Amino acid sequence: MPTVRGYFHPKTATGASSLIPSPPWYYSGDLLTVEYRTDPARVRELLPEPLELADEDPGAVALIWADWQSCGASGEELLDPVRAQYKEAFAVVRCQYKGRTYTRCVYIWVDKDFALARGLHQGYPKKLGSIHQTRPHPYGPAPRIEAGARFGATLAAADRRIAQAVVTLREPSQSNGFVNAHPMAHHRWLPSIEKGGGLALDELVESGAASFEGGQPWVGDAELELFESPTEELARLEVREPIAAYYRQVGVVWDGGRLLESGTSGAE
Repeated sequence: MPTVRGYFHPKTATGASSLIPSPPWYYSGDLLTVEYRTDPARVRELLPEPLELADEDPGAVALIWADWQSCGASGEELLDPVRAQYKEAFAVVRCQYKGRTYTRCVYIWVDKDFALARGLHQGYPKKLGSIHQTRPHPYGPAPRIEAGARFGATLAAADRRIAQAVVTLREPSQSNGFVNAHPMAHHRWLPSIEKGGGLALDELVESGAASFEGGQPWVGDAELELFESPTEELARLEVREPIAAYYRQVGVVWDGGRLLESGTSGAE
């Protein structure tokens, strides 16, 4: 019998067509983070069982833009940039599971298929979108990483702009914010192929960086706008109170997660 290979679809005789390689996965990126507070009830409605609101600052949200280069263990994608470079924007909140605080990504958009496939494997609710952010550069008109530098960021999905921000840096910071500073608690869901069969896959998983390095974070202020869309619900996490904005360059390695429990989410 023939053997088909590949970490992800499509599986073939050689495995060369697989959309993503096996972990570990390596990332280098520029992050723009905007933190604010919304109605905690709007966060709660996005937390399926057994997750609960965080005890402290339950309405805190971070909307993050990221300009990434990524690769598998061989690093070969970096020399074929169409396979390495992508952009994403995602909204994260904090939650609790068995008394421990986690971060959870509730919305996320990317602009490449391989990034979407990786995210679905990890439990991120990824969709395709159009994401752009100002890139820093030491020459010409682009902003330097310094006090007063201004960065724009936009997010669109299904041909409609759903978020935009302008971040102005103020000073170096001790952190890159607090909302996205915990391990991730995500669900991996897959409906049964049989009608009425419920979920064939229903897992609550924990994951995070196997290793991390980062440059000097900068803190500043942001002007953030969210827009209604017939196909997106990001605007339900309305901005009630700004917290802060951040810029940081990071390097991350992801190499798997941990099953917390299965078959208990009650998702439909």
